[in-house]
Order: sequence, then structure tokens, then C-alpha cells
Amino acid sequence: MNRRRFLQVSGAGLLAASLWGGAAPKRRFLVDVKKRVGLIGCGWYGKSALLRLLQVAPAEVIALCDVDRRMLEEAADIVASRQLSKKRPKLYHDFREMLRNESFDIVQVSTPDHWHALAMIEAVKAGADVYVEKPISRDVIEGQAMLAAARKYGRVVQVGLQRRSTPHLIEAKERFIDTGKLGKIAYVEICCYYHMRTRRRPQPTDPPPTLDWNFWVGPAPWRPYDPAIHPRGWRSFIEYCNGIVGDMAVHMLDMVRWMLGLRWPKRISSSGGILVDPESVATIPDTQTITFDFENLPIVWTHRTWGTAPDPDYPWAAFIYGEKGTLKLSVYRYDFVPTSRREKPIHGEVVYELDQYPEDRTEKDLEKHVAPALRRHWVNFLHAIETRGRPVSDIEEGYISSSCCILGNVALQVGRTLLWDPVQGRVVGDEEANQLLARPYRDPWIHPDPKKV
Repeated sequence: MNRRRFLQVSGAGLLAASLWGGAAPKRRFLVDVKKRVGLIGCGWYGKSALLRLLQVAPAEVIALCDVDRRMLEEAADIVASRQLSKKRPKLYHDFREMLRNESFDIVQVSTPDHWHALAMIEAVKAGADVYVEKPISRDVIEGQAMLAAARKYGRVVQVGLQRRSTPHLIEAKERFIDTGKLGKIAYVEICCYYHMRTRRRPQPTDPPPTLDWNFWVGPAPWRPYDPAIHPRGWRSFIEYCNGIVGDMAVHMLDMVRWMLGLRWPKRISSSGGILVDPESVATIPDTQTITFDFENLPIVWTHRTWGTAPDPDYPWAAFIYGEKGTLKLSVYRYDFVPTSRREKPIHGEVVYELDQYPEDRTEKDLEKHVAPALRRHWVNFLHAIETRGRPVSDIEEGYISSSCCILGNVALQVGRTLLWDPVQGRVVGDEEANQLLARPYRDPWIHPDPKKV
């Protein structure tokens, strides 16, 4: 994808692409929008996403917040080296203090999942538009409160479900879904076979002196510090996340919902558990299958953190089956496999932009194949802010996709199929399941109420 095409498909052409004042950056920005930005959560993806914003717009990161001082200082150094002003952002330990002391146009929330709701709600109350990572919440009621807060305070909220902004996936949607080339679609498989669940045995120890472990745990259930949890290992602990379903299924389910124009499933069922590696300190399932029943279209998720992938080219993927062909989709490629032997298969691949953004080549821990999607996601968000419209991954879409995955975990926990009422936001006729829609909060934190945000 060349630069002109990127401008066209991103919507950036709707806004001027020019330099910021008298500064002379190395490239022209895709969007000439000056925003004051704050970041809550300075870990891996917090930095990865924020630095993509600095590539597409002349934003000024004025403050950073994290309960790990080491991460905070590292992020401040990187941001100062990458933003135009070269100023070092102010540093905060408590996001509430940051939101009280500073005035933001945009707040990015990239904490572990169990902190998303409280940070996002406080940010919109403070008058900021918000970019929040997926899954938007740790439980369903948190998500309802986040959606209610965004609408009540009139804020634009983009969710980090950037498959909707991935160039080669947009191309696949336009070529094969929108044109009806697959014919009638009656079945979808989504999956992840990455070995991403920690296999470590318990190794509790004192937290490092740079980390406020009590604040890190926050409203979630208390666990003694273990280096398997922080940094970056928390996705293996159900106390702080929604497992591989909340981490990986949410992307694929959201992508399929977007491509096929789907809203809520009627029923959700699940099976699996910790079947292979019970000795690990991890608390998330190593094996799980979920059926999202969209009445005439079942979407079936499977993950295993052991064994091999059935299709080695598509270990984290979606397979959309139509009467005229199959569409395989991943973050790296797509393949259309026609039913008719008279047609030829069609292959497409991820778009890299390493020549346009050479810093992508050397940036620590950057998923290079995701960088173009993140840039496009920010451009879409910035355009929505300017027009006060809904971004491509609006908070409501994030609430639906995140809640579906959370409900998959609830179905596994109660051991039965859930019938979901999206209007009431409750499981029909199952009070045990409804009790699991909101997790208990640890004192002194208070669970957000959708009616009182």
C-alpha cells in the first residue's frame, strides 16, 4: 500500500496533512490535529500504541501514569525522544491525581484488563476522549458502565480492536464479503493455538522496590507478587484478565462481527478448562471451546496452549465458510479458497510500512505487522474526535465483543448454555450466571454502576 492509498483508505484525506507550526519533522503527518495526550499504563502495548499516534499526528504527550516506576521512567525517556517538542512528560503514580491536575484532549488507557473500567470512566468524566485497550472490561457490568459513561459525557471512545483498521483485512472484506463472492455463509471458526499460557511454577517473592503491588492489584482479588504475573505475565491469571478468550478471541470475534455485520449472539455455550497443565501457576484455561450462536450462523472459538495448529499458516485466525468458497484470515495474510475448481485461489498479505516509518524496524517489542493497523486506528479516532462521530471501534462495539467473550467464560463456569438478552443486559432465567456479570471489588475500590456513572 503506497502513501496515497493509505491516506485515501484511512480517512486522513478528510483532514489536512501538514507540518506543525514552524517545526520541521522528518515526515508530513497524516493528520494535522494537535492534541494533549495522557497515557495510563506504560507497559508493552501502552507504548506501542502511543508511539504510533506520534507517527501520524503532532500530539503532545503531557503526562504518563504507572504504578511501576521503572516502566514509567522508561516510557518518559522514549516519548521525549519521539515527540516533536522533545519535552519529557510529567509522571504520575495515581491516575486520579493525573486527571485532576492535567487537562487532556485524549487519554489512552493501556493498563491490565482489571483496571480498564475505573480509569476509562474517570477519564471521560474529566472531559477527555479515550482510546482504551481490549477487552474493554474484566466483567460485563463494567462494560455497561463504560458505555453509559461515554454516552452520558459525550466522549468519543475508540477500542483497541484494530483488526477493523488492518489494511489487508479491509481488502479481504471488500473483495470477498461485500461482493458476495463466498455465497451464503453458514459457519465460522475462530481459533488460537499459540502457547501463550505460562508454564511456570509458583515463585512468590517480594515485589521490586519500583512497583506498588497493592495499587497494581487494585480492585482485583489479592495475590502475593509473583514475577510470573508482572511484568507482562498477567494475561495468564484470570484474576486480572479474561484469559485467552479475552485476549485473542475478542479480536477474531470482533473482526468477524464487523465483516459480517453481526450484533449479539442469541446463545453462548462453552467447554474446556485446565486440562493439560494443572501444575502451572497460571489460572486461565489451557483448552476452551465456545459456540457463539447467531441463530443461523454459529461462530465457534477454540484455543489450546499445547499441541499444534491444524493449519500451520493460520495458528490465530478466522475461517469463514461459504457455499462458494472459504476465506481464511489472520494478522499476516488472507486466502480465498474457491469451491469451484474453475476458479483460482487468491492470496493477500499484511502491509508493512517500514520504508515510510523506519523507526518501526528497531523499536523494542513492536509487532511490526500491527503497526500500520494501529496508525490507521489512530487516524480514524482523530477524525471521529473532529467530527464528534463514532469511530470504527466505538465503545459499543467493544462492549459487545468483550461481553460475548466474558459470557463464554461465564458459560464455562456454570456449565450450561446462556440465553442472552441484549436489551436488559442479562442472562435469561439464570440468576447464578447473572451474579457473575459483576465481580466483587477489593476494598476500597467500588464497582462502577451503569446507572450512576
